[in-house]
Amino acid sequence: MTYDLLIGDKSYSSWSLRAWLLFERFDIPVNIHTTEFYQPRFAEDLKRWFPAATVPTVRAHSGAVWTDSLAIFEGIIEAHPELSLLPEDPKSRSAARSLMAEMHSGFMALRGDCPMNLRHTWQDFRPSEAVMRDIKRIVMLWDHARSLGGQGPWLFGEYGAVDAFYAPVAARIAGYGLPVDQAAAEYVSAHLHDPAFRRWRAMGEARNRTLSEYDKGLPKGLWPGPKSLSAQPVANGPSENDSCPYSGGSVTHFLELRGRVFGFCNATCRDKTCADPEAWPAFMKLYQS
Repeated sequence: MTYDLLIGDKSYSSWSLRAWLLFERFDIPVNIHTTEFYQPRFAEDLKRWFPAATVPTVRAHSGAVWTDSLAIFEGIIEAHPELSLLPEDPKSRSAARSLMAEMHSGFMALRGDCPMNLRHTWQDFRPSEAVMRDIKRIVMLWDHARSLGGQGPWLFGEYGAVDAFYAPVAARIAGYGLPVDQAAAEYVSAHLHDPAFRRWRAMGEARNRTLSEYDKGLPKGLWPGPKSLSAQPVANGPSENDSCPYSGGSVTHFLELRGRVFGFCNATCRDKTCADPEAWPAFMKLYQS
């Protein structure tokens, strides 16, 4: 079964990130459709996903439509019992569901004051007392989850749906420099280093769209994730490869990395690779060959 997923801007749409990670991390077949905030076509795009009012939205092969992130997660969990989307242990399973529900309906100060922005950090941000109350509650919930789960960097040991749900929270903590304890900081770091998260962010960087609606009016700093290899677009080949590492198509666009030139079938494939080469296994296999 292949699903259709409508998402928004990759640098800013936290709920889209959650849904995309669910499909990406668990290798669930999906066709991705993209729209953009604050554009006239946003409302037009949504008409084809009735009764959706925003993103993300998922359509199943049966014609069923899930128009809410929590509904998407619960629908996919129900449709794919073979996947370890939630912990097996009943106590941990109920805790994971509760954490997702609380994220879905709560933490309004954090969500309002600290909208997700994966393009850079905000320096000199001063969180309000309400934001810090949200952070305190989140850290407590993460500690509770780890007390129930097994060993590993994720909340219940292995990566699960609940971790996809909290990935944008980790991005907010990192992007706004919000103070957390060591255990929470390690969990945030696990998200920033997660290859799937890095691919999502790289695609946003490739789009290179900055929304003034998310501007905080503060000095900007570099994104705090792992430092990427320094690749640059170049106008011409020849390249070491004759076919795109992603599509297999003929190469038309090129990048240079450490004195070597590689080709891609279009500008998007090139630019997402330039943004973070190590996030893309197909490219790294080519690079290391």
